Amino acid sequence: MTGAEPLVVLLSGPNLDLLGERQPEVYGTDTLAQVVAVAAEEAARLGLGFEHHQSNHEGELVEHVHAARGRAVALVVNAGALSHYSWALHDAVAAFDGVVVELHLSNPAAREPFRHVSVLAPVVDGSIAGFGPLGYRLAMAAVAGLLDGRAT
Repeated sequence: MTGAEPLVVLLSGPNLDLLGERQPEVYGTDTLAQVVAVAAEEAARLGLGFEHHQSNHEGELVEHVHAARGRAVALVVNAGALSHYSWALHDAVAAFDGVVVELHLSNPAAREPFRHVSVLAPVVDGSIAGFGPLGYRLAMAAVAGLLDGRAT
């Protein structure tokens, strides 16, 4: 990569640092490092720059969204449980002027009722859910397609 590629920022929310250990029957056995590597590889293949940040703290994720403004063309956000109640993250994402893809390893609609509603959904371009680690490749492909105008 030359550094001139359009930048995609992947954000990973609370507890995603425990991937591979926490509820493998729901989230799989791949670690966060492994799924991030998949995303980075796909981004490179698509000619996109890539950056990843993980935090267990809502405010830190909000700061990463703010820092991406004017610098990144897209966000891929796996906010974990924050997807269902973080109006602060909703507002930060709403202020981001670029493509935004919401990502979930599991299918929230098939899980506990509190997971059925995403407060991010109204401010993202689309969501990818339930495909496990494959979702990271799909998210990068969705970003590339939206940037190219193919997936409108």
